[in-house]
Amino acid sequence: MDNLVDILSKALLEKELWLVTAESCTGGMISVAMTERAGASAIFEGGFVTYSNAAKQKHLDVSPNILNNYGAVSMQCADAMAIGALKNSNADIAVSITGIAGPGGGSDEKPVGLVYIGIVVMGREPDVTECHFSGTRADVRKQACEKALHLLIETTHTI
Repeated sequence: MDNLVDILSKALLEKELWLVTAESCTGGMISVAMTERAGASAIFEGGFVTYSNAAKQKHLDVSPNILNNYGAVSMQCADAMAIGALKNSNADIAVSITGIAGPGGGSDEKPVGLVYIGIVVMGREPDVTECHFSGTRADVRKQACEKALHLLIETTHTI
């Protein structure tokens, strides 16, 4: 994951972009990874760890309607989390992660390993990716972080 953080950090620095995170199932893992690297203060605005629905509403302005109608693990919630993070920060790009890391909590409709990753760039429409990961709770969380970093790298190349 360190190599992905290095690539992303260099891309953000070159384009003078600030990143903000909104994490649920990963509990701040992307924020930790970004701040492990020296010089993170030039590209990393901060992060929101919003594990509960109440925190998603309070800190990211996720609508209760989204949570009631679609759930916290949904494309709509990931979208709203990314938009809320961007709105409530001074960043240029936001990433959100919400999912079911397991080992419990899954269902037929929303199985363990289902993760939604949202990315929004200031002035653009958000993009949400649905992912299906496998393995232990730690595996799912790590895979979600790595996928989010890949998506952020791809996105920075389009700016």
